[in-house]
Amino acid sequence: MATTQTMTPSMKRERRANLRRNAFYLALIVIGLVAPFVAYPVFLMKVLCFALFACAFNLLLGYAGLLSFGHAAFLATGGYVTGYLLSSYPALTPELGILSGTAAAVALGAVFGALSIRRQGIYFAMVTLALAQLMFFFYIQAPFTGGEDGLHGVPRGELFGIISLRNSLVMYYFVFAIFLFGFALIQRTVHSPFGQVLKAIRENEPRAVSLGYNVDAYKLVAFILSAGLAGLAGSTKTLVFQLASLTDAHWHMSGEVILMTLLGGVGTLFGPVVGAGLVVSLQHLLAQSPLGNWVGPILGAIFVLCVLSFRSGIVGEAIKMYRKNFK
Repeated sequence: MATTQTMTPSMKRERRANLRRNAFYLALIVIGLVAPFVAYPVFLMKVLCFALFACAFNLLLGYAGLLSFGHAAFLATGGYVTGYLLSSYPALTPELGILSGTAAAVALGAVFGALSIRRQGIYFAMVTLALAQLMFFFYIQAPFTGGEDGLHGVPRGELFGIISLRNSLVMYYFVFAIFLFGFALIQRTVHSPFGQVLKAIRENEPRAVSLGYNVDAYKLVAFILSAGLAGLAGSTKTLVFQLASLTDAHWHMSGEVILMTLLGGVGTLFGPVVGAGLVVSLQHLLAQSPLGNWVGPILGAIFVLCVLSFRSGIVGEAIKMYRKNFK
């Protein structure tokens, strides 16, 4: 292991950057642990669920360069499967319900990915949108989803058969742990050799092919991983609100997650978290104001202003400023 004396200047800078990043993550974890004592836990859980959903989408768009218009299908699939199983089988514990919903989203992601990854650009986006709409109409007709009424009264149950999740504070920490797991998995994926290949495919796919990489296989794995994490977010959301509805399967939800990701900063780890927090907070505040009927247009106007003002998103611009001033 290199000592301080033998380190090159670049190694010292990298070490300092790692220390600052770890301190930043530790501070955020501490904030997350104390947050339910200063804010409404259910609202915080909603932010965490959508933050995980946006992070899952960002893994596909920001690091693999694949713009999906159908990610709502995975969110809804995780939610419906978890809601149905927990409602129909009371003996099933919540962690098994969430795992089942996530597994269903992974399976659906494998099918969607196999059908769409051979297309690029707008063609890829349109294929994913068409497949997601098929799932939307399936969920309207399927008997286990409750149709337009959705699934209501999904029991939270007891974690591992021991810890009751009926208390909002306990439920919050469970959701927070799931978010940390999903975020850590994405962070590890991005900084792994697999993640570096994804970035190479995003930047120059023909060159990645010429280097001998099986581009379709890498994109398929990224698609499945993204779908699974989106399903995990949907399963957790259903448990939080004890509800699974068609709103999660609608194409508007796919557009909403794109908005969250672009606002926060596509291709940044923490950008989707900031974007999700901003969008969910604005929706909550505007819904309680006289402008409640104008939530969509207001969010659209904010999105246009942000894109025109800082194309890298909030976190992307903050990173640029940090690098400019401290490096």
